[in-house]
Amino acid sequence: MAYSSFAIVLALCISFQLAIHVQGDSSLIESTCKVTNYYDLCISSLKSNLTSLNADANGLAIIMVRVAMANATATNTYLSSQVLSATNDTLMKKLIKDCAKKYSYAIEALQASLQDLDAEIYDYAYINVMAAADYPNVCHNSFRRSPGVAYPHELAAREDGLKHICEVALGIIDSLGR
Repeated sequence: MAYSSFAIVLALCISFQLAIHVQGDSSLIESTCKVTNYYDLCISSLKSNLTSLNADANGLAIIMVRVAMANATATNTYLSSQVLSATNDTLMKKLIKDCAKKYSYAIEALQASLQDLDAEIYDYAYINVMAAADYPNVCHNSFRRSPGVAYPHELAAREDGLKHICEVALGIIDSLGR
């Protein structure tokens, strides 16, 4: 009985400590997210990442770039799986392979941005995130140039997702350079 009471009191103390800590860091997250174009996306992305609790503004930018990398990587993986299912349609297979390559370039640009953020070179970090956000557009344009081939809805949604995440990262990085 004494052990369970101690465990409950300990759990309540830890919860109280975490609530105070999260509240203090929530204000940095909220003020940081206010400078972005997608406040709700920013808030949900940062608050769902436990490392944001101890991060400064530069750390929050790093977290958002990592979210963008995870998104681009997931899309690249998705595209790689779609190549296998498009075996009979050579044009679609080529377009999907090209798009997978563009998303791999986006991942590389985001990795470079992380290095720039670590070195606090915000101009280059910004440029690399901008490039990462534009690679899916190149993919979309290749579908536009191919008559009779529809841009897959799933890919359009993924493109928008990466662009929005990158815009959040750009907003945070822009505030760091001031």
